[in-house]
Amino acid sequence: MLIVDNLEKRFEAVAGLPLFMGVSLRLAPGEAVAIMGESGVGKSTLLNCIAGLEGVDGGHVQLDDQDLMALDEDAFARLRRRDFGFVFQAFHLLPHLTLAQNVALPLWLLDRDEGEAAERARAMLARVGLDRRADDWPRHLSGGEMQRVAIARALVHQPRLVLCDEPTGNLDPGRALGVLELLFEGIRGAGAMGIMVTHSLQAAAFADRVLRLTAQGLVDVAAEPS
Repeated sequence: MLIVDNLEKRFEAVAGLPLFMGVSLRLAPGEAVAIMGESGVGKSTLLNCIAGLEGVDGGHVQLDDQDLMALDEDAFARLRRRDFGFVFQAFHLLPHLTLAQNVALPLWLLDRDEGEAAERARAMLARVGLDRRADDWPRHLSGGEMQRVAIARALVHQPRLVLCDEPTGNLDPGRALGVLELLFEGIRGAGAMGIMVTHSLQAAAFADRVLRLTAQGLVDVAAEPS
């Protein structure tokens, strides 16, 4: 289980003014939530704080029984490589690697056997419908295809937590639907947990819960007055 407890982040440049505070969240395996909110409220920053890529000014993040805020930088980096998967709006595929190599990258970082990494990468590409493109280069792909590769890369090492930052922001609505189906099917099918930041109501509808980030914390959209 992921537990985010009373997380707080402040603007250092504006006299300690809070960006957000009181952010709490409970997430169980197989569950995915969408986080929406106004521009500038700190949605992407919240993902970075949960992942240990930015510091926090209060609160805790716990994965199972481990307090992530108590880890030093190296230990958090090792945990992040092993237990986190990331899907970004800008895809972030490495242009000098083939599709199979891009997907295998998380396994290489975990020092997995090269043969095993190659086999698992091709199996993941098959799951997203790109097994025949395994030896192609990212520059030959459409935006929707690149995001499918990014999903395969995020899931190939069987992470416990998948963080998605506007994963369909660069896609047209038609391609976005297919990508979202693959993403959430992959998260739930693996028994992972998912947090997706999005501006899109269409994307948010794929999640089990939709939350709105405010300066005072997360609010369940279903509980908001209509």
